[in-house]
This record gives sequence, structure tokens and C-alpha cells, in this order.
Amino acid sequence: MELNNIKYLSTKRVAELNKMGIKDCEGLIKNFPRSYLDLRKTTDLISCYHNDVVLTLAKVETAPQVFNSGRLKYVKVYCSQSTNTFSIVWFNQPYVANKIVAGKEYYFYGRISNKMGLVSMTNPVFEEVENNSKLKGIVPVYSIKGSLTQSLIRYSATSAVKLLDVESSIPFNLQNKYSLMPLKKAYYEVHNPTSELNLKNASERIALEEYFKLITAFKVIKGDKKTARHSKYSITSKEIVEFSTRFGFEFTSGQKQAVNDLYTDLTSPHLMNRLIQGDVGSGKTAVALCAIFMAVKSGNQVAFLAPTEVLAKQNYNLVKKYLKEFNSKFLSGSLTAKEKKLIKEEIKSGEVKIVVGTHAIIQDDVEFKNLSLCVCDEQQRFGVAQRSALSDKGASVDMLVMSATPIPRTLSLIFYGDLDISTILDKPINRAEITTGIVPERKYHDMLEFVDKEVQKGNQAYFICPKIDGDDEGALISVKELYEELSTIYPHLSIGLLHGKLKDSEKERVMTDFKDKKYDILVSTTVIEVGVDVPNATVMVIYNAERFGLSQLHQLRGRVGRSDKKSYCFLLSGKETDTSKERLNAVKNCSDGFKISEIDYDIRGGGDFIGERQSGRFLTELGALKYPSSVIFFAKTLSEEAFNDENNVKSLKNCAISMYEKLKNVTLN
Repeated sequence: MELNNIKYLSTKRVAELNKMGIKDCEGLIKNFPRSYLDLRKTTDLISCYHNDVVLTLAKVETAPQVFNSGRLKYVKVYCSQSTNTFSIVWFNQPYVANKIVAGKEYYFYGRISNKMGLVSMTNPVFEEVENNSKLKGIVPVYSIKGSLTQSLIRYSATSAVKLLDVESSIPFNLQNKYSLMPLKKAYYEVHNPTSELNLKNASERIALEEYFKLITAFKVIKGDKKTARHSKYSITSKEIVEFSTRFGFEFTSGQKQAVNDLYTDLTSPHLMNRLIQGDVGSGKTAVALCAIFMAVKSGNQVAFLAPTEVLAKQNYNLVKKYLKEFNSKFLSGSLTAKEKKLIKEEIKSGEVKIVVGTHAIIQDDVEFKNLSLCVCDEQQRFGVAQRSALSDKGASVDMLVMSATPIPRTLSLIFYGDLDISTILDKPINRAEITTGIVPERKYHDMLEFVDKEVQKGNQAYFICPKIDGDDEGALISVKELYEELSTIYPHLSIGLLHGKLKDSEKERVMTDFKDKKYDILVSTTVIEVGVDVPNATVMVIYNAERFGLSQLHQLRGRVGRSDKKSYCFLLSGKETDTSKERLNAVKNCSDGFKISEIDYDIRGGGDFIGERQSGRFLTELGALKYPSSVIFFAKTLSEEAFNDENNVKSLKNCAISMYEKLKNVTLN
């Protein structure tokens, strides 16, 4: 249903909703509130502590003033509460000046600054009291832009729920069996809560619906993969054992089990569709090389895909080292047209047995003679569509994907629902433990001296920033600023700079130079987060660590400690709140990526883990809803029960087909 069917939504406002990704009424009801305010629980600011996040009621005493200070633009007002006065500032939100009126009362919700008795708020959400006399109880708060207001979005979402026929994909008999809240009522309660209990139940009901559809769709996809085929593999287990000795170390029990899983899959009468999941440094690539050996030793071709050229080139070097008797080629967008044309001809003829590269392998003009195995490194960076595009380049192609991003068991049901999973829990015995520390401001210079001493020993260090350029509030240091600062602090050292705005060829050059020890220090954004292997790097320094997810911090930490050298990770926080301390301590005190992922999941919520590329939104909005992980397991149970009834299978397959376009682009954040 079109948005213009809703009263008060003018053409201009519809356009603003479109810019937010809301194209129709269904999109409007799935634009869930980012938070809720309980108007029964307001707080006087005089009783607040620094960094408290509160809801308060106050009167605006001065007209909004707009200030321009270089790049910094902000709106400022003064408010009163009883006999006390405080200021409110909104950074980079000039439109606020047109929405605040002096002399009126507003609800303000945001973070408090209370320094030396001077109280202020920064970037609070606000709601006028006078024109919203119906406001009471629990009120939803939405992300808004332009001329849109909270009250307009609230009204429009509630109106859309009333207009739409909201139907559940869960079979009616199961809805009755488990006394599920009607889906239409759930959407109404989320946008117009009548009680805390109803809001809780509604949020869980909507999450249950979305996960049911997703798990069901993956179940259908996975079922289709279990098609019979003639095995293309003539390899023996003895040959695989002999090949594994090339690595010069004994495989861990987890690696051995993963290789056994691959051998069983590849010699079975069904297509393989398997994930190897393991923590950083667990030896997944060695296992993948065993699978590649199984394929090429049997006379087949293999495609080995990586998300970045740096990682792809690293994998190519490993292939040349351990599989040197087989013809392999590297294919990426950075090659010349002449080079790419020649390689593609050799792939098509079957002369090339192993193709290692980036997304260039997926292009339509890349044809294989007898492709039997596709390997995707860092699988979470690719969507289902990209995996399918690769496997479609051959008949009965087996798929092996790898991920060094451990995710909670709950999410593995979702994101990897179409895959069989092998998990490597142990690590090679020659890897030294990484010492992780949280560096307070007073110890910053001590840390810099420590890094200098490490480099003087012949080791290397990473310095990581969350952004290429600093933010307008000056809270984040950028890689460019840090590069200049460290160049001054360490004039005797060679420092490299790496970030996403560099050309691929330049990024590869910087990373290669760092691996070749031409740089002592590499200042970078998170482009080095995954897969990059520099055994000589022993120090990782992460600025504004509170800005990263815990799993991401663990991945960054995994760039060091990749040899038998003692390694260190230092976390620097821009905000020392109780929450940030708790999060960073979780990383400091735990080296198990799977445990960290569970903690991260509890903090961030399931929806925030799942992103999407290219188009639309999918499950990301669920991050705003509160629901326990048990909802995901319940969705799995419902899906299994639904498939047990033949009467449901047709409708469930239709549900899966309707989900496929969304599933194609799902990735992990």
C-alpha cells in the first residue's frame, strides 16, 4: 500500500520517508522505534550524575541559537527546571532550530554532562508537551530526518498497521497451538504500546515471525542443495594425509575433524555446502588447501574467492607454496585487460587448475571447463547471491566457505542456515597468548614508549582508528591525524598509512611493504581486520575502542600473535562510561572468540549483527526490538514442525521464494 494513503503524509514528507528507505506502508510498520520513553519516569537534572542517560521535563527559556565554528555547527538553547538552569546543544542538527520554541515545555531524553556543577545535555531526543496532551505511559522514539517529527511518524505507523492486512507466515494451526499473539496486534503494540508486558510480547512475536521466515527459507535452499550427483573425486585418504605433511606441523584435532568432514562430503553422492568456522589463527586456510588438493588431484578445477585483493594475493601465495605442481593463476580487477583476457582463456580451456582472486572471478565472462569446488574465504563478506553466482559456473559444484568471525550459536542457525558447519575450536600449539590491556589517558605516553621498544627489537605494530577523517565533535582521531602525530613522535621510524579511500593497487602496495618490513608501524582503519597475516607484527593499538563491536575488537587483536613471538593489544577508550568499561574488560579478560561473540550478542542484540548490501533492509531493524535468543530457537522449532505437515509445505516454499531476493544480500556486520 502506498504511503500517500495515510493522512498528513504530504508529497514532501513521503519523499523524506523514501530517503530513509521507507517506500510503502509495509516499510513504515517495519521502521521500528529505536527506543522508548516511559513518561511516568522523568528525572530532575540536579540529581543526575555525569554521563547518566535520562528523561527529563523542562521549559525552554531562550530562542534557539545556531553557531558555526569552522566545520562545527550546532544549535543551543537554555532551559529551566524548578530553580535550576541548564543548556542543551545539538551538533550537526540545524533543523532543530525550527522545531524548538522558547516558552514551551518539552520532554528531553539524552546523556547528561555534569562537570563542576554545570549541567548540560547533548543531542537529546525531544517531544513537545503542549501539542501532545495524549502522550502518556510508554512512547516510541524513531530516527527522523528533515521536517519529519516524532508525532507524525508515530501516527503514520499506527495508521499503516490499521490499513494493512498483516498476515503471518506461520501456519494457523501452530499459531493456535502456541497461543501466538496475532501479528497485526503485535505491530500495533510496538508502535503504540499499551503496557510494558504487551510491548515485550509484541517485540518477541515480530522477531519470531522474521526468524521463522528466514530459517524456513534457508531450510528450503539447503534441501535443494542435497541433490544426487556422480562424485568427481578419486582421491584417497592416504594421499590427503601425505599432503598434510607439507605444512611442517601436525594438524590439531579440530583441523583433522574438519578435513574428515570435507572428505566425507566430497566423496558422498550429494553436493557439499559446508562452512569451516574457527577463531583467528585456528588454521582454517590449511584445511581449505586440503580440500583444494582433493579437487585438483582428482583432475578438477577450483575457484578460490576472497573479499579483498590483499587477502586474495595472500591466499594465492599459499596456493603456489603448497600446491606448486598444479597450474594456478591470480585474477582481480587490478590486472590489465590483456592479462585478464589471457587468464580467462586458460581457465576456459582447463589449463589453469586453481583460480585465486576477488569478485572478478564471479564476472559473467569467466568460464570454467570442469569447475568442481568453490572456496569462499571470509564468507561473511559475501551474500548468498555471490556464492550462487560462483557455484553456477559449473555442474554439480561443491561449496566450501570459511569464516574467522565466530558468531553465536543462535545466529549460526540464521546466517549459516543453508550450510553444514565444521567448527575448529583449538589453535596451533606454537601460537603465543596475546596480552590485552586497557590504557588510561595517564598511561598513554608509557604505551608509546613500550611500542618504540618493541619496534627496536625488530618487531612491527598496528595503530587502528575507526575513521579516515575525524568527526565534527572532535571525539574521534582519524588515521590521517594519527599518522601525522606518530610521524612527529617517532621520527626515527618508518610509518605507513592504509585506509579504504586508497586505490586497491595502493592498498596492496602499503600492505605488501608492511609485510616486507619496509614499515615499522602501520596506521590503518579496519581494512586490516580480516585475514591479513604478518607474523612479525606483535603490537596492536586500537583507538576509540568503545566504537567497535566486541567481535570486531577480537578480530583486530587477531592480526598479532600470529607466530611464537609474545604479542600485545592495547585498547584506548574515548569515553570511560560504565558500559564501555564492561565491554572492553570482556575483551581484555577473554581470548575465546566464540565466548566474546556471545557477550557481544547479548549487548548488541541479534539484529545489529545482520546487515545487507545493495538494496533494502532486512532484520537490521530488529536490533531496536528487545527479545531473548530463545525466540530464535523457538522459530527453528516452529519451522521444523511446519515442515512435518505436508499441507504446509507448498505455502512454506512460497514463503522461501518471496524471501530469496532479500536473502541474496544478507551479510554480517
